[in-house]
Amino acid sequence: MGDSDTNVRRRKPELRTAAVTGRSYQAEIVEVDDDASFSSSATEESADLVKTKTTTSKPPKTKKPRLDDEEAYSPYLDILRVLTFLFFASCGLSYLISSGETFFWGMKNPPTYLQAAWWKSQLSGPLHLTPAELAAYDGTDESKPIYLAINGTIYDVSANRRTYGPGGSYHIFAGADASRGFVTGCFAEDRTADMRGVEEMYLPLDEPSVDRHWKKEELKALKEKELVEARRRVHEGLLHWVKFFANSNKYHFVGYVKRPEGWPGTEPQRKLCDIAANQRKPRVVPGQE
Repeated sequence: MGDSDTNVRRRKPELRTAAVTGRSYQAEIVEVDDDASFSSSATEESADLVKTKTTTSKPPKTKKPRLDDEEAYSPYLDILRVLTFLFFASCGLSYLISSGETFFWGMKNPPTYLQAAWWKSQLSGPLHLTPAELAAYDGTDESKPIYLAINGTIYDVSANRRTYGPGGSYHIFAGADASRGFVTGCFAEDRTADMRGVEEMYLPLDEPSVDRHWKKEELKALKEKELVEARRRVHEGLLHWVKFFANSNKYHFVGYVKRPEGWPGTEPQRKLCDIAANQRKPRVVPGQE
């Protein structure tokens, strides 16, 4: 048994390598001969291998947490941009509409479509006021607009309260249809829409010493022509003011004046006021102009 025992090689476990995963280690068991001799170089290589395998691996670096896009987004910057754009757009539009008068909508006479009263009248339809009802809009009540009428059509002149309101130079026209006064120039006396007889202010005076230069039939035909011309001038004089208010950017249409049936025949005809009457001159003899 001795010899045979010497031939029997006994084996014992020896740590050969170590597999490292994270911080846990697993040893691999191998069989080696008792009689095997290892050189110093082999021993050193095994030690280096074990040392390399057993070195603890460092955990991977992690980035600092970042806020989500939704958490980092702030709407205030976008709101500021929108408000800035609207501000400059408003200034530009105000300057354009006011023809350079203001950047901030402080127009003295804004267009009719920017006036609340105009929109109210458009939505509610034209008013129909009697002369007595129209008189309530003469500017003495500051809570009401100022109305005036020309040839039966009512206009809101509140945009020029300084002129048509109490104390204004044309306050006499407020709250009334003073068409006659617009033509004759007699504001106080002719504060009415009755135009009968106004043409007389354009008719020549009858002067016997002058009229004898025409025959009776000639003078009659001449007077007819003079009457037609006088009425034309009255019509043009009134039409001038009708167009003035109708085309104004400051004053807007409100409605119409309601007259009693048969008017103006229901009232006595007025005499020509002194200012208008004093404009009349005698006829001019042909060749003596």
